[in-house]
Amino acid sequence: MTVPIKVTVNGQTHEDEVEPRLLLVQYLREVLDLTGTHVGCDTSSCGACTIVVNGLAVKSCTMLAVQADGASITTIEGLAQNGELHPIQESFNAEHGLQCGFCTPGMILTAWQLLERNSNPSGAEIRHALEGNYCRCTGYENIVKSIQHAAEKSA
Repeated sequence: MTVPIKVTVNGQTHEDEVEPRLLLVQYLREVLDLTGTHVGCDTSSCGACTIVVNGLAVKSCTMLAVQADGASITTIEGLAQNGELHPIQESFNAEHGLQCGFCTPGMILTAWQLLERNSNPSGAEIRHALEGNYCRCTGYENIVKSIQHAAEKSA
């Protein structure tokens, strides 16, 4: 049995038939071929699969694709516009907010959603927002600096 869904991902509408138990992260990666959304733990602990659904950062491994029916979704592939990186992406590059890059898409989308709600977050607010995202390579200092840099650029 399959279920029809209609979602808008990165500004493009998609209509598909999906298995009711298909995770949103699997739909994005396997059906839409948007592989920037990573699968890190399968337990919702790491945040590598974070995307933005209807304006809220969501771990896509905790949501079924059928639950996203009618939703507007942004993945890491949707931040850059017309070949230009989004300021948060530029800031992660400029401030060395990534190392291996595996957690980076989830970190960036979490940071983007934070900056949409709070254009000038404190270091403590940034750290609180990132609590659901693990980075195994860095000490988070450059990630926090990257987000502060993006906030300054956007001000």
